[in-house]
Amino acid sequence: MDLSAMAWTAEVLAGPGRGVLAADESTPTMGRRPATVGPENTAERRRAYRQLLFSTEGLASSISGVTLADETIRQRADDGTPFPDLLGAAGIVPGIEVDRGTTPLAGFASELVTEGLDGLRLRLAEYVYLGARFATWRAVVRIGAGRPTPTCLEANAHALARYAALAHEAGLVPVVEPEVLMEGAHDLERCAEVTVATLRAVYEQLSRHQVVLEATLLTTNMVLPGSESGAHADPEAVADATVDALREAVPAAVPGVLFLSGGQGAVEATHDLAAINRRAPQPWELSFSFGRALQAPVLRCWAAGDEEGARAALLHRAAMNGAARRGTYRPESEPSAAGAG
Repeated sequence: MDLSAMAWTAEVLAGPGRGVLAADESTPTMGRRPATVGPENTAERRRAYRQLLFSTEGLASSISGVTLADETIRQRADDGTPFPDLLGAAGIVPGIEVDRGTTPLAGFASELVTEGLDGLRLRLAEYVYLGARFATWRAVVRIGAGRPTPTCLEANAHALARYAALAHEAGLVPVVEPEVLMEGAHDLERCAEVTVATLRAVYEQLSRHQVVLEATLLTTNMVLPGSESGAHADPEAVADATVDALREAVPAAVPGVLFLSGGQGAVEATHDLAAINRRAPQPWELSFSFGRALQAPVLRCWAAGDEEGARAALLHRAAMNGAARRGTYRPESEPSAAGAG
């Protein structure tokens, strides 16, 4: 276990002006995106789409890492190059999602816990062999009547800590991903309250499991009003609430925080990321780990058979988020349709 090497990788992933592309959608999720695969939800169709993403020249200027799915880390480009090697040659760090999804938390209606600890040590060793340098594990927290319960927070925090300790043992940077979901009728203040409680539970468990925070990263939600609340918070309000929550719960030893888009539109997520970075300096780098918010415009071009347009759309969205990281984002740089979908 080389903690110095892992700490260096964490710093690279969260480095200024760049962020992470989440390309770890499951096979069923890909099948629910007609613009991507539609009825042709085959491994080859999925491979071809991922190859377009990973082989886009210039992507590394704004993307530091890519999170892969189990299927994708085993796939190769047309010339036989394994995808992790293709990314590495471009200066992008390959990573792997290692959890196995959520399941109902027994005894607690409508609450979830993430599975995947069984056999994880062996799977992590295989992913290292395949070229991964960081790992992710997502836990989800729902806000509602009586939710989340302390039991839910503790169960998910404990699983995240066990995963993180095993990732360190294998030599992988653990990206710890507790997400307070946007769904619900809660307001901004309630989201902030639950986000702080969730993060405190996670870092208490990471401490108990002797996880070295300097060799980890945090991926989490921005603080947002619920999607069913009818409320809208402007970027400045989101930024203030998000940074305040982080300062209450996230130790300064963590190198970086990678924000999820959380169901926001592509441009909306970038606006909020830019506002958050205008609160710098903070103890941590404030970056992004976006999936749909980077890929939605790409998928529209891909659906139309326009590969050149798809690459251009990917580079544009990546560049906009890179600018948001630097505090140089300008909304007037956005095409009018970039955030649709």
